[in-house]
Amino acid sequence: MSVKVEGLTKIYGEQYAVDSISFEVPSGQITGFLGPNGAGKSTTMKMLTCYLAPTSGKATVAGYDIEENSMEVRKRIGYLPEHNPLYTEMYVKEYLRFIAGIAQYEGNVSQRINELIEMTGLGVEKHKKIGMLSKGYRQRVGLAQALLNNPEVLILDEPTSGLDPNQVVEIRNLIKEVGKEKTVILSTHIMQEVQAMCSRVIIINKGKIAADNSTEELTQQATGNNLLRVEFKNPVTAAELKKIPGVIEAEQKGKIWILFSESQDDLRDAVFKWAVANNNTIYEMEREGRSLENIFHNLTK
Repeated sequence: MSVKVEGLTKIYGEQYAVDSISFEVPSGQITGFLGPNGAGKSTTMKMLTCYLAPTSGKATVAGYDIEENSMEVRKRIGYLPEHNPLYTEMYVKEYLRFIAGIAQYEGNVSQRINELIEMTGLGVEKHKKIGMLSKGYRQRVGLAQALLNNPEVLILDEPTSGLDPNQVVEIRNLIKEVGKEKTVILSTHIMQEVQAMCSRVIIINKGKIAADNSTEELTQQATGNNLLRVEFKNPVTAAELKKIPGVIEAEQKGKIWILFSESQDDLRDAVFKWAVANNNTIYEMEREGRSLENIFHNLTK
């Protein structure tokens, strides 16, 4: 098992940033690690990459314990943090050569740098200083440094941040290709990225694992329940709407109410009858399948 986490916990004062989480990620799998801001994603990633020491619990990366063998872990891991730290006064190739020295890369450094530049699409910018690059190209430099030592495990925090649609497709394809041979843990807020790249999804909320399943099974779960978007003339409450047969949750967004069903049953007939019985008028009513984004929202709200 390439990454194994058992009861991993991080406490700041009295706050549990990560609260006894456990999961395993094998080689050759791209796992989406999702959660709202402050859920514990980045803290978990920093512990796995040996930037933070856990309060309790344990984790191993490529068979090495993150506390007892942190240097061995660092040799086998590539990390792109959310806020990509780069030396902006360095040229692209100069920076990658500097990183190769720090990582004690044992192969042909010049050849490896050229491979990475081609792989990440940095060719047209390779002779520029990093400070002159757009945010999208800086992300590419960060990804190149994460891949430089040909790591067994790749941990990417918002890797497509700041990229234009064409660049997103290119980096997405690169990550998918890399993920065939490596363990990839990927954090993102973009659900389309998850569905396009990840074979598995782990959702963390308030420091705890809220869901851990294959993307396919989560998507099936998403389409198993349905949503009904309704706008009423007169004010209503969530408590009133949850009394309608089949409604398990009611959420208001502006003038629109979103009603969640407990199955694929069509709620429209029951909602219409409820509105008539309560002397209310329906201005708008639209049925739609429940998306992965809705599942995420429902688990983390």
